[in-house]
Order: sequence, then structure tokens, then C-alpha cells
Amino acid sequence: MQDFRYLRGVSTLKLDPDACIGCGLCTMVCPHGVMALENNGNGGGKAKKARIMDLDGCMECGACANNCPTEAVRVTPGVGCASYIIQTWIKGKEAASCGGIKCC
Repeated sequence: MQDFRYLRGVSTLKLDPDACIGCGLCTMVCPHGVMALENNGNGGGKAKKARIMDLDGCMECGACANNCPTEAVRVTPGVGCASYIIQTWIKGKEAASCGGIKCC
């Protein structure tokens, strides 16, 4: 989802490849296709692990981290403009704020 961006270079999404077991849950629940499973390069070619493919596409909803059975994925859900946009969907624009900054 390359055309979907709020701000570049601010996502809190992190992945610990050593903790990843390659289950693919993060790829299934991400609404923006930020994660993908790829061969991990350990010879056999069959072992896959998650990889962050589009960090700036992350809206920090937390679905990947909440569904990761090994806690290999970490994100602070609802920070920055993602929080603002979600709040406006739920409560309306007047009720929303962007971490105390009404700038988004």
C-alpha cells in the first residue's frame, strides 16, 4: 500500500527476527500489508520469517503485535497521527487529538 502514508520515518514498529517462528499471523492481520514472509537465508530455503517490507505504511494499529505468539513484533499502538485518524472515525473530529498536538 505504497500510496498510504501519514508521516515518513516515525513508525514504532519493530521486529525481532530471532524470535520470529514464521507463523505468518502478522502478515494475515495487517490491514496495510506492511509485513511479509521471506526465506531467512539459512540454506534449506523452506524456513520463512517475517520481514518489515513497508515501515512507513504502518498505521500502528497493533494487530501484528497482538497476534504474534512469540512477541517478535512490537509496536506502540495509537501514537501520532494513526491515533488521531482512528479517534476521528470513532468520536468525530472535535473529540480527537494527536498526543496533545492538534496538528494532524
